[in-house]
Amino acid sequence: MPDADLKPIQAALQQYWGYSELRSPQAEVMRALLQRRDALVVLPTGAGKSLCFQLPAVLQGGLTLVVSPLLALMENQITELRQRGLAAAAYHSELPSSQRRQILSQLRDYRLLYVSPESLFSNPLWQSLCSAQVQLNGLIVDEAHCLVQWGDRFRPAYRRLGTVRPALRQCKPQQSPLAIAAFTATADPHAQRTLIEVLGLEQPVQIIHSPYRANLHLAVRSVWSRGYRRHCLQQFLKQQGRTCGLIYARTRHDCETIATWLQEQGHRTSPYHGGLPAAQRRQIERDWLQDKLPFVVCTNAFGMGVNKPDVRWICHYQPPLQLSEYLQEVGRAGRDGEAAQALVLVSDRWGLDREDQQRWSFFQHQSQDTYNRAMALQTQLPLQGNLQQLRQHFPEVELTLALLHQQGALRWQDPFHYCRQPLAQVPPPPKDPQEQLMQKFLYHRGCRWQFLLQAFGFATEARGFHCGHCDRCRPPHRSRKIP
Repeated sequence: MPDADLKPIQAALQQYWGYSELRSPQAEVMRALLQRRDALVVLPTGAGKSLCFQLPAVLQGGLTLVVSPLLALMENQITELRQRGLAAAAYHSELPSSQRRQILSQLRDYRLLYVSPESLFSNPLWQSLCSAQVQLNGLIVDEAHCLVQWGDRFRPAYRRLGTVRPALRQCKPQQSPLAIAAFTATADPHAQRTLIEVLGLEQPVQIIHSPYRANLHLAVRSVWSRGYRRHCLQQFLKQQGRTCGLIYARTRHDCETIATWLQEQGHRTSPYHGGLPAAQRRQIERDWLQDKLPFVVCTNAFGMGVNKPDVRWICHYQPPLQLSEYLQEVGRAGRDGEAAQALVLVSDRWGLDREDQQRWSFFQHQSQDTYNRAMALQTQLPLQGNLQQLRQHFPEVELTLALLHQQGALRWQDPFHYCRQPLAQVPPPPKDPQEQLMQKFLYHRGCRWQFLLQAFGFATEARGFHCGHCDRCRPPHRSRKIP
């Protein structure tokens, strides 16, 4: 970027963030957004992705929309922005109706508005965004991997994001073009293609960097019984001392059970999952960020995008289902560049504890049942329809429409209307390659980071790569330092 172009960026960087220099490739990303170009940005965790879209939003007039998957992530970023004196807000269903109305009345005063995909398509907000008085500069999809991971099963509103720009162009043809940018730390080549296609990115600038983190030490340990799994966790926690970390479990019940057991062992911790009241979740997040809780036992609902640099360790009490999910979660450690440990406990293939295999099988059957129910519903749906009207008769219709969209059998005409083709026969549920890769990773005998580089599309970098610090690369006499 020419020096003249950097001056306003550096001035805002110093004024609002107190930094004197950008990291590579932040300047390149910011230039694309300031030129109102579409972008696909894949940078490792801790690379400063949020700054890449927050700073251009400050420099531009008008409003930048940020689609974010979790309320905790929104509130964390809003708090930081307001502390810097920047005009930002989050619009979501947990706000009192009076506060939501106030935000809508002040849209022209904000530079950044954080929304979930579901909130974006709520009628009050959508009507306000379509108003000619609201100048929109950009649509940022933060943690964009969620579109790929959740868009066809749990968060079907993600599959409608590609309709935003065409719909706004139609209702506000006189305004400048709306740029769309997707940001994530984990997107393999298939996920990258999906994001470009679903979001309708037009000749996007693609800034794709390796996920490798030299300070992040990966390890997997086989356990052959439930008792031994707990023993390994105790030993790992003892080695970490009083440093900050996170324990990931796969279900709400597991979070509660493990946290209770650890509390009985004298640990100061708390369970965290989506079933807790919102106020309780916010309090746990604050206690962890302020070091009142050394660690939290949580589901994947915790930690996404949370800016806590001094997380020294991550333990997966049970392995995640997807490799991208694993990389996201371990990436929450060591954001300050200092050494961090990441351990996964997994059932030994020949041991007494078949818990992980049973869990994988359960989730696969559950996913297939969900798919079968959703696809059975498609025979009752018109070939052209209004989503808002259909919801009154079929509460789960959006999931069916998202699956049809994924299969290329449906096109969204705008955020609320679709047209589709009849299916001669229902195709089998698509297999998730990330789930297969996760299981291969757990039992892989070579370098952990080499496997991740290969899996996420960095074949050249992976060739002959050995990180030297994962459990497979360390010499035998050092391997005992981390279980």
